[in-house]
Amino acid sequence: MEEDEEEDYMSDSFIKQDVRPGLPMVRRVKQAFQKEEKQKEANEKNRQKSIKEEEKERRDLVLKSALGSENKGFALLQKMGYKSGQALGKSGEGIVEPIPLNIKTGRSGLGHEELKKRKAEEKLENYRQKLHMKIQANEQAADQFRIRFKNKQEERKMEGDLRKSQRACQQLDTQKAIDVPKETWYWLEPEEEDKKDEEDKEDEYTSSDLSVSEKLHILTAYLREEHFYCIWCGTTYEDSEDLSSNCPGDSAADHN
Repeated sequence: MEEDEEEDYMSDSFIKQDVRPGLPMVRRVKQAFQKEEKQKEANEKNRQKSIKEEEKERRDLVLKSALGSENKGFALLQKMGYKSGQALGKSGEGIVEPIPLNIKTGRSGLGHEELKKRKAEEKLENYRQKLHMKIQANEQAADQFRIRFKNKQEERKMEGDLRKSQRACQQLDTQKAIDVPKETWYWLEPEEEDKKDEEDKEDEYTSSDLSVSEKLHILTAYLREEHFYCIWCGTTYEDSEDLSSNCPGDSAADHN
């Protein structure tokens, strides 16, 4: 049968062909991929190697091969009783394999790697110091916040104690028919007052130049001396002797 003759569509070779959709395309892609891989392998084989690559191949080949008796150093060792595979030293505790060869391929000078390593260590140390300083700063800020918060709480407590003392002073003074307090701030101002009275009150507090703790100390001393009353005990004593003998002290700390 001639080559250009049409194929018999009833023959077994034609019937057994896989005619599923898409298969011819997949087959062509696979063939193209295989052809490209073969071309890459051929190009790699035909590529002319550089001088460095050739030197590396020769060096690796020499380093992989064991020393023979033609090597003068190895021949001297054999004369002294050394055998291949034996450890060096009189007692055989030395090295078995030769010291590996470290080839320097870069263009940097000697000591560059040590300098690079030292700079990296310095950079790491600086980072650690900055991190440590940041942690310390955060801890100090937290401590300062706690101190401010504690001081604010103590100040609020003293303000409450002062108002309590002012209220007690006003009641005890009234019982003794005292119409005017010894100092303006000894008594509490009425809750309902006009704006002018509030401004006058602010001026009085400002002009007194006394802190809350100082006012509390002065007022509690006045209550003890004038009325024999201890704000911390909440008790009015008969006289100064009864106060001194039964009251723990003249401050809040003495009553804790």
